[in-house]
Amino acid sequence: MLKKRIAFLGAGNMAEAMISGIVESEKLDPSQIVVTNRSNHERLNELKAKYDIQAVTKDQLDYSAIDVFILAMKPKDIESVLEDIKERIEPNQLLISVLAGISTTYMEEMLNDQQQAIRVMPNTSSMLRESATAISPGKHVTMDQVLVAKELMKCIGEAYIIEEDKMDIFTGIAGSGPAYFYNLMEHIEETGKQGGLDRETARSIGAQTILGAAKMILEQEETPTELRENVTSPNGTTAAGLQALDENGGGEAIAAAINGAASRSKEISEELEKKPVLSK
Repeated sequence: MLKKRIAFLGAGNMAEAMISGIVESEKLDPSQIVVTNRSNHERLNELKAKYDIQAVTKDQLDYSAIDVFILAMKPKDIESVLEDIKERIEPNQLLISVLAGISTTYMEEMLNDQQQAIRVMPNTSSMLRESATAISPGKHVTMDQVLVAKELMKCIGEAYIIEEDKMDIFTGIAGSGPAYFYNLMEHIEETGKQGGLDRETARSIGAQTILGAAKMILEQEETPTELRENVTSPNGTTAAGLQALDENGGGEAIAAAINGAASRSKEISEELEKKPVLSK
């Protein structure tokens, strides 16, 4: 069990997913977790009752008693939140941002010199503790703090430590990736219906197929290329399907989706960095 007190600044869906994972994993006792938000007291009471954690307004939060702050508010509020907390926290208190496009450099420049800051990128599968989460440490973070962040992120799935300049491509793959598969499932469901299956059966078949393929990749030693070749007989049904996929630009579409999302992630970061930094 981690001997840390954690405060969530923000009480939305991502905060709840992380709180749920941390409580279920028993990495922290619920009494070590505090959640706060700007004004929605009903939401705070809901989380307190559901997870037996502490819930306080931002003015009631004892900042000096917190080891790790998790920034989980809406991205548009990040500037005002950092301005509000910069006089209340110390450089050795760890900040973890789960907000898209918020770089560690941005947090460091907005706050104290030597501020320990880590940028993480979970995805929506964190609600099922199946997230793929990237962790990018800032320049002042100790290895012990990186390990704390990794332990927390593993409560909601798998965690990967990557360099921050790789965060945009990670966002394109994992941050936005679930939506690509949901879109694929929409097409599978509709095509199955057109072929005579009822929609719910087609949906279940497609989802189980994706789940099985993902498990094969994660649990077998073969590469995706080898697994594909293993199930593709010459002139068989799979070969015909793959040929149609290729002829209709399937591979190019996947690459374009990843690169498009990665490009937008980079744009968001650049837009924030162009804003003037508040004086310290």
